[in-house]
Amino acid sequence: MTLPIARRDLIAGAAALTLIRPARAAGTDPVVTAPGGRWRGTTQAGVQVFRGIRYGVDPTRFRFRPVAAPAPQRETLDATAFAPSCPQRADTANQREDCLFLNVWTPEARPGANRPVMVYFHGGAYMNGTVVDPLVDGQRLAADGDVVVVTVNHRLNALGYLYLARLDPHFPDSGNVGQHDLLLALRWIRANIARFGGDPRRVMLFGQSGGGAKIATLMAMPDAHGLFHAAATMSGQQVTASGPLNATRRAQAFLTRLKATPAEAATLPVARLIDALSAEDPILGGGVYMGPVLDMRSLTRHPFWPDAHPLGRPIPLILGNTREETRAFIAPQPDPTWDNLAARIAPQLRVDALPEWVVAQYRAQFPAMTPTDILYRATTAGRSWPGQVIEAEARAAAGSPAWVYQLDYSSPVRPGGRAAHTDDIPLVFGTLDAPGSMSGTGPAARALSARMMAAFVSLARNGHPGRDWPRHTLPRRETMVFDTTSRMADDPRRWERELFARFPYIQPGT
Repeated sequence: MTLPIARRDLIAGAAALTLIRPARAAGTDPVVTAPGGRWRGTTQAGVQVFRGIRYGVDPTRFRFRPVAAPAPQRETLDATAFAPSCPQRADTANQREDCLFLNVWTPEARPGANRPVMVYFHGGAYMNGTVVDPLVDGQRLAADGDVVVVTVNHRLNALGYLYLARLDPHFPDSGNVGQHDLLLALRWIRANIARFGGDPRRVMLFGQSGGGAKIATLMAMPDAHGLFHAAATMSGQQVTASGPLNATRRAQAFLTRLKATPAEAATLPVARLIDALSAEDPILGGGVYMGPVLDMRSLTRHPFWPDAHPLGRPIPLILGNTREETRAFIAPQPDPTWDNLAARIAPQLRVDALPEWVVAQYRAQFPAMTPTDILYRATTAGRSWPGQVIEAEARAAAGSPAWVYQLDYSSPVRPGGRAAHTDDIPLVFGTLDAPGSMSGTGPAARALSARMMAAFVSLARNGHPGRDWPRHTLPRRETMVFDTTSRMADDPRRWERELFARFPYIQPGT
């Protein structure tokens, strides 16, 4: 999950920001000719890199509608710099509505190499985020894993998930346009990745937070069938999608703030739309939420309700989370005390449980815990983690291949230490020294990164994360605990799981 930091003016058409500076294109740089076009890339530490490849036409003239792939170009296009990210409220530079671009890292762009393909979708809760981020640079993963890595930008927030179908029949697919972008990128990969050295028959998706939720949603979309063959969700789940009635209420609140009809919204300056995201959400409060919608067109059933969607059951799936997710986005100030702890916990829970009772249960079970300890443990266990538990158990009940992990590795650089939301990103990508990484670069971090990277690569290559990581089954609930010394554990947080299983889980956005 990428949280808004500060509002920045949208920079339309500015030069792309490259947080990891690529080499200048030269006569010896790699050139790939594929069905979709011809691109010149660069070489980065022995890996061939192609940044800013267009996979969809400029959506500006097709706002709130799916778009097509671009026509193949005969001339050689430079793929040497990151392209713009989708407009959003987060502090991300170089935002532009024309944002349907992907990036490829490959050990060797040679047809016939048939390396596994690992496709990353970024987080940000469908509202924010970008793959123009040094944490998700694919060079080390491609080199160390001998795989092809692809990262994808797509339409977000109102541009990708504003459900207008019940308000204007001209926009029947608007609630899932962002998902349609991802489908378009996967079709591009299927058609072109072999020329970059990848195997289109071994495509694995992985994504953190909202990226994992996008994958869970794709697993329930018939149009995604056959486009990927394995997946990993990192602190990201989508048990249910938005219902069409609530999604319509959100669209109405957004249009009221915008002071526009759907047709007018389709032609307004994009900055106006981003400003209107501050509209009050009529269901959750706060800024208006947008995400996938049960539109009965591309998404006709919830991903994991009432059970694991049959379409996704055969796909091998890793599901993971960090031990104390909420340390990444719940401020430690004001200091939690026994007097204010219940009030601090209440707005974070995704179950309708009495917060004073929750605090009392934790104090009885863990008498040595401080108020700060309970704040992060209880909000993690009662906020996003229950969704992963539901998904993992639904897969296990269906006999589907699933492997669960829990990241316990304590950050050596974050105050409070313990594993938090996003901490697994640099460990899987090997970007331990990138700006924003909380892993540190010591021997323990390097060893853990190699272990996690090997498991993800094995899933892509072999359809499982390694023979030493058993499947998640019921009632054992086998879980890989990643730490300085990793180990398997059965149901490692049983008490917390059972505590919050007493209450129905409320998926954000439903």
